[in-house]
Amino acid sequence: MSTVILTEAAAYEVKDMMKSNNMPNGYLRVSVKGGGCTGLSYGMSAEEEPAENDETLEFFGVKVLVDKKDVPILNGTTIDFKTSLMGGGFSIENPNAIAACGCGSSFKTRDVAGTPENC
Repeated sequence: MSTVILTEAAAYEVKDMMKSNNMPNGYLRVSVKGGGCTGLSYGMSAEEEPAENDETLEFFGVKVLVDKKDVPILNGTTIDFKTSLMGGGFSIENPNAIAACGCGSSFKTRDVAGTPENC
């Protein structure tokens, strides 16, 4: 099982975003940081190159970076892009998350509670 799985719909959206930001050969970084109501929150950003401590994956032509310290928290996570009449957005399904805040922007795992902040 991959640390992070990027669906075809998500990969297509990431490719468009990379092109729009003049980074057609860039990497998508998926990360976890402390914060939010429940303690951990996801981050996604564009990077020019991998860092020394990164795991590199590739899905549908999109190169994805995950810092090795985030691997246990993100293992098996699926990132998708969904559209509706109200627009579209990325959805993240993490099998390791045991609790999430009401707004859905933060989570915690059995082993990592993170650093909750006031919402």
